[in-house]
Amino acid sequence: MSGPLDSPRHLLPQTRLDLGRIHAARQIIDPVFLDSPLYRCEALEPVLGCAVDIKLETANPVRSFKGRGTEVVATQLADGNSPAVICASAGNLGQALAWSGRSRDLDVTVVASRFATATKLDRIRALGAKLELVDGDHELARVRAAEIAQSDGIRLLEDSLDLETCEGAATIGLELAAASTGAEERPAVLIALGGGAMATGIGYVLKTLAPHVEVICVQPYGAPALTRSWHERRVVTTDTIDTIADGVAGRIPIPEVLDDLLVVADDAVLVSETSIVKGMQLLLEYAGLVTEPSAALGVAAILEDRERFAGRHVTTIICGSNVDQDKYRGWVNL
Repeated sequence: MSGPLDSPRHLLPQTRLDLGRIHAARQIIDPVFLDSPLYRCEALEPVLGCAVDIKLETANPVRSFKGRGTEVVATQLADGNSPAVICASAGNLGQALAWSGRSRDLDVTVVASRFATATKLDRIRALGAKLELVDGDHELARVRAAEIAQSDGIRLLEDSLDLETCEGAATIGLELAAASTGAEERPAVLIALGGGAMATGIGYVLKTLAPHVEVICVQPYGAPALTRSWHERRVVTTDTIDTIADGVAGRIPIPEVLDDLLVVADDAVLVSETSIVKGMQLLLEYAGLVTEPSAALGVAAILEDRERFAGRHVTTIICGSNVDQDKYRGWVNL
């Protein structure tokens, strides 16, 4: 890619994100989360029919991309003498916030569903955070976290709504843009879509610095709310979720996030559970990677639309690898 990375190649319509703040975020994120491996996975290419780059966001202490955002939040809280913070989490955000808060002597509370992946809950406890479980899904955990924050007068970290989570994740986009030459024909980046922090963050940077890259968001059919919202250009909620991809299993999109996503995403697609499982199997067999279902969404999207991606250069974000071992063995037939 030609030109400095702090000089946008074109101007986007207004979003909540800011390139200057994203560069500033990169300066305060622990280097252990930065410059994650990005490499060509040639073994996958004959199977998928396209050139595949892997951006490995699991090679860090919390095994997900979430640490980029929580590092920004925790630094701000510590600098502002705010000692306590609470979040709702399906598991990965909670681990990341606990890790970032521990080194800054923050009092971290995480609210999660008691049906969340046990490995993730155990790790939150091991990292020293207080954990409160609710008898419901992630949306109920969000409600409970907000109640506690208000009653106790502490900072509520809302994933994807709070810009720190989006702009921390957006530093992934800086790394992708730096590696983009512009020489590939119709390159694409496939991004798991849950609350929207990663998709809006990476999408904003790429559409600002590397607009030739197609930004495609991927969500399961069993948790389609934000994808449906993107297509209908209005918030669409669902009553239930039915997917193994717990990291992206939301029912109620955040309006501000949808507004940003409408600006930065070129497409949003849905994939089946069968394709998600197949994607996990392929990533293990051909890339040697243990992945959460959410991290296999990009490969699942290629499997479901081979013609669209045939012969193209595609990057997929491997966003998490915190799995229940027994369930994982069943999914990949170990």
